[in-house]
Amino acid sequence: MVDADQTFVIVGGGLAGAKAAETLRSEGFTGRVILIGDERDHPYERPPLSKGYLTGKEERDSVFVHEPAWYARAEVELHLGQPVTVIDREARTVRLGDGTTIRYDRLLLATGSEPRRLDIPGTGLAGVHHLRRLAHADRLRHVLASLGRDNGHLVIAGGGWIGLEVAAAARGYGAEVTVVESEPTPLHQVLGPELGQLFADLHTEHGVRFVFGARLTEIVGQDGMVLAVRTDDGEEHPAHAVLAAIGAAPRTALAEAAGLNLVDRAHGGGIAVDASLRTSDPEIFAAGDVAAAHHPLLHARLRVEHWANALNGGPAAARAMLGQSVSYDRVPYFFSDQYDLGMEYSGWAPPGSYDQVVLRGDVGKRQFIAFWLKDRKVLAGMNVNVWDVTEPIQRLIRAQSPVDTEALGDPSVTLESLAP
Repeated sequence: MVDADQTFVIVGGGLAGAKAAETLRSEGFTGRVILIGDERDHPYERPPLSKGYLTGKEERDSVFVHEPAWYARAEVELHLGQPVTVIDREARTVRLGDGTTIRYDRLLLATGSEPRRLDIPGTGLAGVHHLRRLAHADRLRHVLASLGRDNGHLVIAGGGWIGLEVAAAARGYGAEVTVVESEPTPLHQVLGPELGQLFADLHTEHGVRFVFGARLTEIVGQDGMVLAVRTDDGEEHPAHAVLAAIGAAPRTALAEAAGLNLVDRAHGGGIAVDASLRTSDPEIFAAGDVAAAHHPLLHARLRVEHWANALNGGPAAARAMLGQSVSYDRVPYFFSDQYDLGMEYSGWAPPGSYDQVVLRGDVGKRQFIAFWLKDRKVLAGMNVNVWDVTEPIQRLIRAQSPVDTEALGDPSVTLESLAP
């Protein structure tokens, strides 16, 4: 039970933290809600940073979770531009960068993740970029527009989702783009070689150049500006700007210093939480990118870095903080938009976990659904330019039952008839 004398503190000004604050109020919590973010901007969503806002199709204000006035109306106290530097679990306090100490009864850590950095010469040059924060997107949007006007060249280190979405945005501005990827295809670890090749073909058709099986070894510059990059295959590639898109690491330093249980990096990293998103300290919870949660459905500990996990995980953590019974078992979900290709992916099928891929539809026209299976059980599904099928795909995943693979690949058989 909670009452008006209690204080719930949320550390992290992203989607998970903002939706947790919203849920605390919508569930009737009348105590203090304090949201602390180390950025000066109000809480915002991250997908537009590599999609609509970066491409210029959406305005900056569209990224924010709530309008600024909402926080005052909801009596959510904001501390923006202030990092939390210390959690004192015994005193139940957090200390901010300016020395302010705030007491909590329950604490939510939604500290997110940060871009992994290139560890090579030249990363200090002005033309080297990352994309995680709104300020990064502000800067990169201007850079892409300038490259497009001046026939400039962007080199992207990494062929994952962020790298490919930025490549598509850059081509939309008219910039030349080279993607350097150590694997044989983009998205190789996520989608496997066949479907990874589909994305390689898509981008090649739009003028992107790929360098596979290589890594950046040096960024060459003069007078602080980027001129080229060198790769470990001995080649040099022209560049006027470089984007490091080699993944993200959970921001666990605060939790580690406080003595909370963590998951080692070899297993994905993050703060270890149970199915109710509670950490090893019963008064501290974690949600979003930083939380490595035991998944009741998939029987594994997962750390999911996508929008839907923040959207749903923040509210789940808020309800658990209120003492409600919570078992966070959402099927992992994410989406991407690149040129005229839109896709949604549901489930979890890491390399080595599946023994079959079933395709349904027309892959050549890029209108299809791909299913990853193990022992004829659907682990994951990706719909490409096919819409309104997420619900039956997720039902198939939840069923954990063998399916007729021939019927699964037959578009004349409805997915609803296959999903119990």
